[in-house]
Amino acid sequence: MRTRLALVPGEPAGIGPELCVRLAQRPPDASLVAYADPDALLAAAAALGLPLRLLDPDRDAGAGELALQPVRQAHATRFGQPDPANAPAVIAALHQAGAACLAGTLDGLVTGPVHKASINAGGIAYTGTTELLAAQAGVEVVMMLANPRLRVALATTHLPLRLVPDAITRDGIRRTLRILHAALRRDFGLDAPRIAVLGLNPHAGEDGHLGREELDTIIPVLEALRAEGLQLEGPLPADTAFLPQKLAGYDAVLAMYHDQGLPVLKHSGFEQAVNITLGLPYPRVAVDHGTALDLAGRGSADPSSLFAASALCARLARHRRPA
Repeated sequence: MRTRLALVPGEPAGIGPELCVRLAQRPPDASLVAYADPDALLAAAAALGLPLRLLDPDRDAGAGELALQPVRQAHATRFGQPDPANAPAVIAALHQAGAACLAGTLDGLVTGPVHKASINAGGIAYTGTTELLAAQAGVEVVMMLANPRLRVALATTHLPLRLVPDAITRDGIRRTLRILHAALRRDFGLDAPRIAVLGLNPHAGEDGHLGREELDTIIPVLEALRAEGLQLEGPLPADTAFLPQKLAGYDAVLAMYHDQGLPVLKHSGFEQAVNITLGLPYPRVAVDHGTALDLAGRGSADPSSLFAASALCARLARHRRPA
């Protein structure tokens, strides 16, 4: 059976729909089923001057075609101008696509960028697609970003810096490392993954002189998990952990907070970077960029991240299928 993936463009006024149109022009890595408003996709295709034929959701599409499960918007798309009235359609597309993956109808989910402010302005409490899909599936998840050179998972995600230390707990680190370890084995085929764990403080706390989170929280968890057989290095100073000779010894890095690890990953290959949700019952891969409202409808947006997300999601889905 051919791998079948759900494709959700995200914010219709951003670059998501046109990136999906560009993806539809390529020989597919898998059969794609878009969950979107057909008029939004056709408007994006017209703006790009590219062909797009929309098919029934059970059809296999060729180049210039896209299978579609329609999710109608309240208002027509205006490039670069998010409309809060369309927020329910954006969320419905994510929920419907996630439900299809949970039911086994589809094998994985690829998502474009969502405009959080517009969703919340539409009266829907929304912190992120990762959190939405985790709640729908009833599981705990971990955010990991990856490019061909590096994988970086996060112990905390979108928090103000002043809240990060209190969010670093033994239970949280233990849960995150177990999910990361299991995903590296199951989805990436690594029998004994090697994970580098960063410290929270400069110089990883320098034996408590620059903070005690390493001594009181991180080290006890690492010692307990090593006793279970996990291969963990750290806590390591973040300023040297990303040196190429050190990265060669790791399969993934666990950063304590968003801007500790992600600037390095994006610097090392932003165009190919993707966002992977670990811990879901199905593979979910997203682009690693925003809605780029200023570029919408101009045809100048780089589709590389969506291409990479689709290709990786297809590989992960094929890898999971025998299990």
